[in-house]
Amino acid sequence: MADFDKLIVSFLVDEVVGGFFISVPPGHVACVYDRGRGVLPKTWGPGLHLKIPFWQVAKLFNARVLEYTIKEGFNPDKNPEMLGDKPIRAVTRDGKRIVMEGSILSKVDKNRANEVWENVGDNFVSKIIRPVSRSRIRSVLSELTYDEIVNHRTAVEKRLKEILDKEFDKRGLICEGFLLSDIEEIQNGLEVPQKDEEREVKEKPVELEEQKVEG
Repeated sequence: MADFDKLIVSFLVDEVVGGFFISVPPGHVACVYDRGRGVLPKTWGPGLHLKIPFWQVAKLFNARVLEYTIKEGFNPDKNPEMLGDKPIRAVTRDGKRIVMEGSILSKVDKNRANEVWENVGDNFVSKIIRPVSRSRIRSVLSELTYDEIVNHRTAVEKRLKEILDKEFDKRGLICEGFLLSDIEEIQNGLEVPQKDEEREVKEKPVELEEQKVEG
């Protein structure tokens, strides 16, 4: 349970209601809601900043890179804002059913945290990261054969990172990377472990890998 508690430390950190100052720690940014003008169109970085007591409310966001883990045993239903998801199932281009585990490295765009707060709100893990990642990962995997995914992992990771970053950017988030940890084929409802030699990524030039995946 302790491990899951750590995952609750999310992008959203705290809300500062009263007082004259906003104390922003390293790796964080603050946004301010003004009761007369709404969410102000700027963010405040680390340091001590002035605000109008009670008339202005500040919210702190964690702007560090955080890991969103897709793995067996993770249950997002317990807390929809936890940074993670259960394994993603998909059907490849050659008709094989697979299950995927991995990690997404993401963060709030420091200069656009105010847009996230105003347009999405607090629950952007359940509103954006989880549904977008599920949809885009399934889409990419369905365009490739099972062998392409297994033998060109680096190119698949790069492609997923680029697609997720493009989608996240529309909402004020950044995808720093995608890490593919495991791909298993499913037969008759059971996962089929890969042989050791199948798990090894073949040494090929990056240009050839990218051409194979994108083709």
